[in-house]
Amino acid sequence: MIKNTSLKVYGMTCTLCSIIIESAVSEIQGIKKINVSYSTEKAKLQYDDKEVNLDNIKEEIKLLGFSAEDLNEEISKNNNLSREQIERNKLRNLLIISTILSFPLILAMILGGVGFCHSNYDPSSAGKWGTFVETLRWKAWNLHNWKFQLTIATIVQFIIGFRFYKSSFYALKAKVFTMDLLVVIGTSAAYFYSVYIALFKTLTYTLGMVNLYFESSVTIITLVLLGKYLESIAKNKTSKAIESLIKLKPKTARVLRNNIESDIPIEKVSVGDIIVVRPGEKIPVDGVIISGNSTVDESMLTGESLPVEKKKDDFVTGASINKNGTFNFKATKVGNETVLSNIISLVEDAQESKAPIQKIADKASGIFIPTVLIVATLTFVVWFFFIFDHQIFLINLPMIYAVSVLVVSCPCALGIATPAALMVGMGRGAENGILIKNGTKLEQACKINTIVFDKTGTLTTGKLEVTNVITFNSNKDKDLLIIAAAAEKHSEHPLGQSIYKYAKEKFQNELKEADKFEAIPGKGISATIENDYILIGTKKFLDEHSIDLIGLNDTLTKFQKQGKTAVLVAINGQLAGVIALSDKIRDNSKEVIKYLEKMNIKVYMLTGDNKTTAISVANKIGIENVISEVQPENKADEITKLKDEGNVVAMVGDGINDAPAIATADIGFAIGTGTDVAIETGDIVLLRDDLSALPKSIKLSKMTMRKIKQNLFWAFVYNLIAIPIAAAGYLNPVVAAACMSFSSISVLLNSLSLKKMKLNPVKLTN
Repeated sequence: MIKNTSLKVYGMTCTLCSIIIESAVSEIQGIKKINVSYSTEKAKLQYDDKEVNLDNIKEEIKLLGFSAEDLNEEISKNNNLSREQIERNKLRNLLIISTILSFPLILAMILGGVGFCHSNYDPSSAGKWGTFVETLRWKAWNLHNWKFQLTIATIVQFIIGFRFYKSSFYALKAKVFTMDLLVVIGTSAAYFYSVYIALFKTLTYTLGMVNLYFESSVTIITLVLLGKYLESIAKNKTSKAIESLIKLKPKTARVLRNNIESDIPIEKVSVGDIIVVRPGEKIPVDGVIISGNSTVDESMLTGESLPVEKKKDDFVTGASINKNGTFNFKATKVGNETVLSNIISLVEDAQESKAPIQKIADKASGIFIPTVLIVATLTFVVWFFFIFDHQIFLINLPMIYAVSVLVVSCPCALGIATPAALMVGMGRGAENGILIKNGTKLEQACKINTIVFDKTGTLTTGKLEVTNVITFNSNKDKDLLIIAAAAEKHSEHPLGQSIYKYAKEKFQNELKEADKFEAIPGKGISATIENDYILIGTKKFLDEHSIDLIGLNDTLTKFQKQGKTAVLVAINGQLAGVIALSDKIRDNSKEVIKYLEKMNIKVYMLTGDNKTTAISVANKIGIENVISEVQPENKADEITKLKDEGNVVAMVGDGINDAPAIATADIGFAIGTGTDVAIETGDIVLLRDDLSALPKSIKLSKMTMRKIKQNLFWAFVYNLIAIPIAAAGYLNPVVAAACMSFSSISVLLNSLSLKKMKLNPVKLTN
């Protein structure tokens, strides 16, 4: 049986570590697919549990020098801290110890550099002040003592820096070069060269800082640890959106069982339970109101600031907040089936996905470290053999220059450039009710130049209202509506549902039941009611059944010019009447269309309505391009035609009856209230029930891609500039280590700046 799961992976120090895990685990028999994300520290797996089990996979990851656990095991029993927090605390403690131990060696380097150190201690120096200064200079000189420096450097190099040696060992075992390998080679070269000088050269009082480079090795390790610690903090901030969504989950629910209210853990709520919600409380799970009414704040899910009115039969979403009324509702979805759980899962999957642009960084990282090793070797060879003419007493300088090349090189910045921005961008979208399913669609959204809107339910609210009833052949309005409602009762079309709802409110106790019912998509319905044969639908549908429609054109034209939809009713082969319905245009539709056109995006309206009605609605909204009288099954063909013209086409629909067109478009936007169908259908899901989220999503896509390109640019430029400077001998290893750490942190900070950027450049309702 094929299973999908995600593991939390600990111990990765750069993006190349994720490549090690992917390459090793993918070779295990039974592994169908694996994607390891350094940014989220997760491995997403698809495997056949008949060939391999999860414990085997975890063991393989452990053999690579990492550790992995199920996501539901992530909370440690130790003070309720997550494993991630514990790892971060360990890194912080190592950093503190390393800093304390490195400080004397760094101080000695600084004091020696300004000429403050002195090896001769003369307590008879003139005056108390002179004696004090001489004492300080003598003590500063003692910091240069090779035994003292060797002891400190050994502790930092092999105890605190053990994590780098361990990682490098497993990387070499997997035949992959990582950033830790550069750190190990660079610091080991400085350390062992200093040991060689200290033990086998001039062990005299003249031995000083200029001859030893212990401070370089310990400082590099300290600065790398600092960079990793700051990077872990910044990475944690990029995943705050997921954490905030998870925190929305209520802990308990007030369930009504046997007429007794009791608070129970949310995990014990079952489908069908009656739940009581009072003012100010969180709605625990998804369900349908069975009694009472209220206003509900759904901003945490949709980004919509205004509370939504809720009454009997309305759907309520878990984690939204009840404002000012009490109501009872029946639970329809619990646990991992709720809208919130689906959203969390969707955002997590999206953050772990890779955008096509990331392939550039992946390829660069794969060849980067071998290239750096070659450049470092050439640096040493050129300086020692050609510039210094292989004079052995000058060997320290070529070695230090080579170490600087190794340390300053930073593939980490390249590796996290794309995923860091993706995580922040998609998290920002989730906070605004915009769910982007993967990095590929985010990148494509930047290139959209044509947007096609479905009319009903997208540009309009989809809440049609009966405005006119015209009868023929002595039929009465009431009789016509009762028959039409009986026929439309089982219809799923918005027009049919609106007719049924209208008649039910007026003649609830007089409605009839249809004996037979058949829906003909895009045309209408047929039904049998008390031996009467009923046809309801378009003019074309009734024409096909040879219904006499003479004299009806003027009436239909009138309704069409008003932007109304006319539904024709025939009883036993004769025209019985016309029911006209009007659909309200969505708020902000006109503003959104104007804004999209300012972005140089061509806008189309696609509808099954006749041309006159379609143009009437389009004129009200401000859309010039109208494609009308298109059957549902042919909408995808219209999208294909636009794509064939070289356009990057987005389709915006309600995510249900527009599924084929949405799937055919380059980017499918599903607009609605977060229903399962909408989440399943669209590439980008707009949870807000208005169109203002659409330009926001496009703006977010462009902002995120801009950040990715900035990150990649600066990561490449940093290396292009820093490596030659280091090879030329103008970059001290300590400064190189600081630069390396700063490059990764700067990429993360640049990505985090997305959180502060405004999504709305124009005035749109929030």
